[in-house]
Amino acid sequence: MSEQKNKQLETENKGPLKGVRIVDLTAVVFGAYATQILGDMGADVIKVEAPSPTGGGGQGGDIMRWPGHLPEGAAADLGPIFMTINRNKRSVLLDLGKAEGREALLKIVATADVLTSNIRYAAMKKLGLSYEDVKAVKPDIIFVHAAGYGSDGPYAGLPAYDDLIQAGSGAADLLGRMDGDPKPRYIPTIMADKVSGLFMVQAVTAALFHKERTGEGQFVEVPMLEAVTSFVLAEHFYDHVYDPPTGQWTYGRITNPDRRPYRTKDGHIGLLPYSDKQWEQFFELAGRLDDYKSDPRFNNYKARTIHIRDLYAMIEETTETKTTEEWLALLKPLSIPAVKMNRLDDLQDDPHLKAVDFFARYDHPHAGPYFALKPPVRFMASPSSIRRHPPRLGEQTAEVLREAGMSEAEIARLAGDAEKV
Repeated sequence: MSEQKNKQLETENKGPLKGVRIVDLTAVVFGAYATQILGDMGADVIKVEAPSPTGGGGQGGDIMRWPGHLPEGAAADLGPIFMTINRNKRSVLLDLGKAEGREALLKIVATADVLTSNIRYAAMKKLGLSYEDVKAVKPDIIFVHAAGYGSDGPYAGLPAYDDLIQAGSGAADLLGRMDGDPKPRYIPTIMADKVSGLFMVQAVTAALFHKERTGEGQFVEVPMLEAVTSFVLAEHFYDHVYDPPTGQWTYGRITNPDRRPYRTKDGHIGLLPYSDKQWEQFFELAGRLDDYKSDPRFNNYKARTIHIRDLYAMIEETTETKTTEEWLALLKPLSIPAVKMNRLDDLQDDPHLKAVDFFARYDHPHAGPYFALKPPVRFMASPSSIRRHPPRLGEQTAEVLREAGMSEAEIARLAGDAEKV
């Protein structure tokens, strides 16, 4: 991958959200992940960041700017996670605790369609930036509040992070239900933030559609606990959907400890025969068709569902007899779902991901060569694009304030906040 040529930023915006301006007061992962997706789809995302507090060690802005190991010579405010979820944004540095910072923000909001925030709503009210305050400046604004918990419940206003939401949503209970270890564990990805971010993207686009039809803005709340609990329970509510329950929590096929990539002679393979025909074909290839057909635990869909753990264990006894490539050569002509298992180290050399240019290499003027992950959704008529590198802290402050109608003298008066960083 080191010899890959650099791509150039797209110069033309053809995205479905071209012309939409989003003022983004979110930070960390939840909001930043959402607004990057919206930016990829063409929105003009203005990321408003705060200067470092007094004694803050100079690390202002989104805290995700700072963790990680940067290349020699790279700007310190362009850490790896920030780089991955903050492209297609412009950064404006404002101290919203000061009257002039608040007034500058409201001038920018007056030019916008959407305001997103994950600042606790009580703090937004204290800053004079509640929905009612913002609506007074921009009557048709879509105000999207990224909350930890819905405002009509007893947890409203409490702080929330990915760990807390995984714990509160049942997500931290899933691994124990799979392997029998009673110790709850977090799923090792920032799942709650990213799932909630996808809900936020849905919320923004739906509210924009409503506004397009009616001219009406609105307040939208995206609570993490409710979003992630609905995500977890989509399949794991299972027999408790009914009142009274008819059986267990969790979809047993998913919490089966033998549901995992299966060992082959030289690696692992993801494998999932699904229909009766595919199961028969798989065991015929393995030379075990008679065993499969004569076993009442496996030879029909309902029986397989009940005895899925035994069935998955039987698969691995079979997959170990051939190499990964030998299995793929046999299974793909039969349309039996299968794929080579990639370690993280393998992803950049995966032939499909290479062919679709998923890991696009760019040259950042302040961070040097880096990889951007290709926007995964493909719009034929209005494609997503990468038009801007992740910004330095406050990089476009003057540019955006000029667009909001502020004079050079007014912009200069706000520059003192930037000097603190």
